[in-house]
Amino acid sequence: MKSIKLAAIGLLSLACTSALGQSAEEKAVKKLIEPRLGERAKVVSVTRTPYSGLFEVRTDSNDILYTDKKAQYLFVGNIIDTATYENHTKARVDEISKVKFSELPFDSALKMVKGNGKRVIAIFEDPNCGYCKRFRHTLKDMDNVTVYTFMYNILSPDSAVKSKNVWCSADRQKAWDDWMLNNKEPAPAADNCLSNPNEKIFALGQKLKITGTPTIFFTDGSRIPGAVDLKTVEAKLASIK
Repeated sequence: MKSIKLAAIGLLSLACTSALGQSAEEKAVKKLIEPRLGERAKVVSVTRTPYSGLFEVRTDSNDILYTDKKAQYLFVGNIIDTATYENHTKARVDEISKVKFSELPFDSALKMVKGNGKRVIAIFEDPNCGYCKRFRHTLKDMDNVTVYTFMYNILSPDSAVKSKNVWCSADRQKAWDDWMLNNKEPAPAADNCLSNPNEKIFALGQKLKITGTPTIFFTDGSRIPGAVDLKTVEAKLASIK
């Protein structure tokens, strides 16, 4: 992979361009690149970057690609600052993947409060996800945290059945923990339990481009995919002001 060093003045240029809208040059590149990508990716935006005359191409799946001003070549990879080794491509993906945490539908989530509950996270989990079960064990060792769990059924039809049974339980959080921690299946939902948030949360997860479970969201809008360890979660929470 070719490493390209960023200039500080170039970063300022990129920020100003984003604030003012697309330039004529960016619009021209977008017009050129769209038909060349075809159905493989829908182009959301094109932005001139400060590195080597490349243009950032953002797709509807929040992927970042790069091209030249004639859209002849496509660069798929990471831009690394050789002075700091910061991955600027990852930073951009993280930025555009942020959510408005306060606008998540918490009334459609399970809620667990430990200690004073001042620190808050939200997790999208599938009941048949082994990595989600592993992360549940990690949460056992955390304190002073509020955890909202969105049951995001993407692995099998049985996932939706289990989630419905949990939602219809008298104690939803206990039913979830019994299953995720102890493999004790929730009791079948009663016939009179007609509503659950399965479809709503699935649609939300698709909108937020969540492709795997668990995916953890923090109050600053950032996300971490995967069953990360306790040290990583604690470090992230400590970094949020």
